[in-house]
Amino acid sequence: MARIMTKKRLVPHFPLVLAGAAALAACAATSAAGQDRKASRPAPRAATGSGGVLGILQHGLWQCALPGDADGEAFIEVPEEAFRIGTASSYQSAEGEGIYLLRGNELLFTRGPKQNQRFRLRGENTLQKLDPDGNESKLICTRLGRGL
Repeated sequence: MARIMTKKRLVPHFPLVLAGAAALAACAATSAAGQDRKASRPAPRAATGSGGVLGILQHGLWQCALPGDADGEAFIEVPEEAFRIGTASSYQSAEGEGIYLLRGNELLFTRGPKQNQRFRLRGENTLQKLDPDGNESKLICTRLGRGL
């Protein structure tokens, strides 16, 4: 059996280790070449209004506004739509407290003064209100920060 000298230390079974590594590399190369990456990707889900993974919104104060116009203000704040997101999927507004459910990119206020209002998540800090038919309204809510 051959032994190789490495810094005054004998490394036994070096040929076996080398042969095993070569065999492993050959198997990995064969399986990678035969892999169809497109086929291994998950199929996209059909768009459903109420489906998706459960989530939570960023905590803090959310301000809501309507778009302005070029001759005046860039946006028109709607203070009665403002709310604060807290822990445990809870929210507070000027009218009281409640609970929300975030599934995928759709937000539904399930209890409290905003009950049955729906929004679409447009980004980590942006929501767009939906009308009762599920169409997007012009009202946009933006998270201002964690608040107090």
